[in-house]
Amino acid sequence: MKTCILILGIILLSACSMRDMASMDEPTTQLKDLQDLDKDGVIEARERCAETYPGASIDNYGCGRVKEINERQELKILFANDSFYIDPKYHGQIEKIAAFMEQYPNTKVTIEGHCSKTGSYEHNMSLSQNRANAVTQVLAQKFGIDPGRLTAIGYGYDRPVDPTHTQLAHTRNRRVIAAVTGSDSAADMKWTIYTVDGPIK
Repeated sequence: MKTCILILGIILLSACSMRDMASMDEPTTQLKDLQDLDKDGVIEARERCAETYPGASIDNYGCGRVKEINERQELKILFANDSFYIDPKYHGQIEKIAAFMEQYPNTKVTIEGHCSKTGSYEHNMSLSQNRANAVTQVLAQKFGIDPGRLTAIGYGYDRPVDPTHTQLAHTRNRRVIAAVTGSDSAADMKWTIYTVDGPIK
């Protein structure tokens, strides 16, 4: 029995020693393109959508996911009492809306004017409309946005965010909202560890 095991071991060892060895003297040819030119994490051999928007959420073939544009943003513009004059120090906020609209040329914006519940209904409707108009005028005249893409609506005090009658409520209810919508699509961005530092929508 021991002899059989010894002979079997010798046969196995000799078979291992007779295995062919391949030489690597010649360079090998890479059949697939393993580069990632647009840095989206998908190699070129699989890539179907080149030049993905940086940071966009993508599928297995490098194609970015998109979402319809439907953004609402409150502009932190403080109007003087019973006035619709916009101090130039607030133009920076309006410029952000203009820059977004330039990036997505098929978008439109509706500027909503809101007032606090002080004074007559008719007066507040007119005041809120004038405040909304003032924002659209800055967008058109200062930042060159086509007036055909701009709508201004005054809601008076019909849509309060705080229905109480405190001074704080009056301040909160005097606001301007920019609602941007359009047939353009924005890239759906990847979630990252830093996402929590951004505004929650």
